[in-house]
Amino acid sequence: MKQYYKIGKIAATHGVKGQLVLSHSLGKKTSLPGLEWIFIEQNNNDFLPFCITNAKAKNDDETFIFIENINSKEAAQFILKKEVWIDEADFKKYSSGSAPISLLGFTVIDEGKIIGEIIEVIEQPHQVLCKVMLENKEALIPVHEGSLEKMDVNNRQLHLKIPEGLLDIYRNS
Repeated sequence: MKQYYKIGKIAATHGVKGQLVLSHSLGKKTSLPGLEWIFIEQNNNDFLPFCITNAKAKNDDETFIFIENINSKEAAQFILKKEVWIDEADFKKYSSGSAPISLLGFTVIDEGKIIGEIIEVIEQPHQVLCKVMLENKEALIPVHEGSLEKMDVNNRQLHLKIPEGLLDIYRNS
């Protein structure tokens, strides 16, 4: 089964010909050269593919895109505000290594114990929250200067000092 990574969402339409604004967390200005497909999750792990026909960088966080068969503002309504995903190979190609989103797939380790794999990254003004599955429950773990002990890029591990009692909140809920 293919692995998909959430990169952002369809934020808005632009103009009247179906152009969309892709708000992304890739960490750099990009026109997504060569990217053919984006995916929108319809149900749990059920992704609907959309073919990109044209893309143009707007700024570091947004790219204008055209999607095949979406030629009007009205035709785009059903995917507005929907999360956008790309496959693993494309994610590695288009994401900046210094962007927080590049932590997706890293394993969180606290005091030598494996906590779980990062499945989502939520950027906040003063910290990043990493979502991991902890005993079949979603847990949000803060990452900032005070909690980050080491980042092992080669082994895709994030060594953290998780605040005492934080994981217990998720385990006991």
